[in-house]
Amino acid sequence: MESDATTRTRTETDSLGTLEIPADAYWGIHTARALENFPISKRPISVYPELITALAMVKQASARANRGIGVIDPARADLIDRAAQCIIDGDFHDQFVVGVIQGGAGTSTNMNANEVITNVALELAGREKGDYAFLSPIDHTNRSQSTNDVYPTAIKVGLSLSLLTLLDELELLRRAFLAKAVEFHDVLKVGRTQLQDAVPMTLGQEFHGFASTLEADLMRLRENASLLHEINMGATAIGTGITTHADYAPAVAHHLREISGLDLETAADLVESTSDTGSFMSFSSSLKRNAIKLSKICNDLRLLSSGPQAGFGEINLPARQAGSSIMPGKVNPVIPEVVNQVAFAVAGADMTVTMAVEGGQLQLNAFEPVIAHSIFQSITWMRQAMWTLRVNCVEGITANRDRLGSMVGSSVGVITALTPFIGYAAAAALAKTALLTHRSVADLVVEAGLMSREEVIKQLSPARLSGLEAITAAIPIIDPDLPAR
Repeated sequence: MESDATTRTRTETDSLGTLEIPADAYWGIHTARALENFPISKRPISVYPELITALAMVKQASARANRGIGVIDPARADLIDRAAQCIIDGDFHDQFVVGVIQGGAGTSTNMNANEVITNVALELAGREKGDYAFLSPIDHTNRSQSTNDVYPTAIKVGLSLSLLTLLDELELLRRAFLAKAVEFHDVLKVGRTQLQDAVPMTLGQEFHGFASTLEADLMRLRENASLLHEINMGATAIGTGITTHADYAPAVAHHLREISGLDLETAADLVESTSDTGSFMSFSSSLKRNAIKLSKICNDLRLLSSGPQAGFGEINLPARQAGSSIMPGKVNPVIPEVVNQVAFAVAGADMTVTMAVEGGQLQLNAFEPVIAHSIFQSITWMRQAMWTLRVNCVEGITANRDRLGSMVGSSVGVITALTPFIGYAAAAALAKTALLTHRSVADLVVEAGLMSREEVIKQLSPARLSGLEAITAAIPIIDPDLPAR
């Protein structure tokens, strides 16, 4: 019942006693207790909107299943259905206030959802919030359910929905690198292994490699996403299905597939599915793989743009902000740096997920809240990191063509392209001479009488140096013992 207008509270009761709840709150006593018990993260579950949407989808699917099998009357089931749809549409998310880190294996999150949906439904029916005699958060909204099947199912659905936007952003980033590969297709540069000069390549090939590694991650993430499509709705407390109708599990799975658009299926062994959280570990691992590979790309971008005078200075990253409070004109690679830090956080979150998965005991894993928080945070941060890397960095990268050209022209590494014609030993001797004398490799080869000027020019063309044009005919190798001049 609502108290007098000056206090603006309503009284709610649970098995532990009574509490005063703010009159305008759609959450109730179970949520209030969680707010007292878990002031840990200072971050409500509503920071992950896909999780809230998924919780509403699960409740909506349950209401439809319960109506269909006759365990909730059509009028009440319809109210729950409509209230859940309001949340799916983006309303009332601010009422999901329990912290992302909580004890109780997600019970507080499930209760928060039950209470909000129930009180929205009560308003739709023209009744006061808290009129649980008419519509109960537990007896009606949570009918045929337990936290232990609702919560992991909502996490899986929410992660699947969140992943769709991550994959979209990853694809856009891949295309951005691919566009730069096309733009830089004719820019010859010196490749490097172990930070030492190696053979030539094009800057386009380097950026194409970045695009290809992201393409591989797209495939891996899609593959691991399928692990999230096995749900345990109908398991209730431990997988035995206690308190549910025999037709509930297939009915709720059918409705949840229809509502979410995901290819969901009920686990063959509900006891195993309720206690095992290995799918979260595998999915988290694929996120870590993507994050670490993205971080390696950012390391390369920072190296290639280092300088601009005393570093590699091969490419220019867009200037985003002043780089120093003491050194005028300094500009730092802040966008790759923030992506690096996101990758570090994702790697740490993956370890958290691993430890939480291992910490499960017997028929339930109590640590699903930190699993959910860790993975949702990783997806959220990675999605934003990919966006800023694409928009504020990759799309604006330019090549220092003159510097790259001069570096290739003076590179001793180009002699590798001539080893099929003059042999390794002669090439090594001439490379040493070129380094000591700072003379052109091409000139030394011609002076040694090992190849004509025309042959050297042909073999040291950008197309051949970068491997874009292969050598198709075998040419006799000149005696490697021939002395160099």
